[in-house]
Amino acid sequence: MAKTHDHEIVSIYPFNEQEVDALMSNAIEAVLMWTTRDGWPVGVTHAFLWHQGKIWLTFASHRHRAAAIRRDNRVSVNISSASYAQGADPALPSGAITFKGTGEFLDDDATKAWFYRALAAKVGQGNQAVEDSFYELLDSPLRTILAVTPVKRIMYNANLANQHIAGTANEADLGERLSSDARRMNKEREERGLDPR
Repeated sequence: MAKTHDHEIVSIYPFNEQEVDALMSNAIEAVLMWTTRDGWPVGVTHAFLWHQGKIWLTFASHRHRAAAIRRDNRVSVNISSASYAQGADPALPSGAITFKGTGEFLDDDATKAWFYRALAAKVGQGNQAVEDSFYELLDSPLRTILAVTPVKRIMYNANLANQHIAGTANEADLGERLSSDARRMNKEREERGLDPR
């Protein structure tokens, strides 16, 4: 297992399922990433919902990202605890998750009905005027909804990392070293004349 000073080894800091749900339910913003026709990676920040194990967000259907994702529905979505609302519970998980996933567009009235109101309520954070204003913004004929089904998670649990560095982490909470830290790091260290870890 990694020593507490091995700051290069970060794949051993996952979230448990309850922490994933807490981070995803309380973070306000997500960065949706896709690839353009000429191969450029692009990302845009969106308000989002975590619902039934999927990431739900919305944008106008004439945006370049809509055409790009319809062409290739493989996307990534990054969510950070830095986007918690001001005054959020300090006991909430700290860190970030990047999801690799596949996107599906939904334009039916039933999905719009629950999603627009739920997203507006999340953005409003209990302020009815903000919620209603955001709902009116969402209720547009050009808007489409994207549901991202995760296929892989890349996690960094900052609280667990800090506990591990301080020597107070429960070893059972640490994850396995993923290939980037188990093989690729030592290959890179060898090429630089450094001892393996």
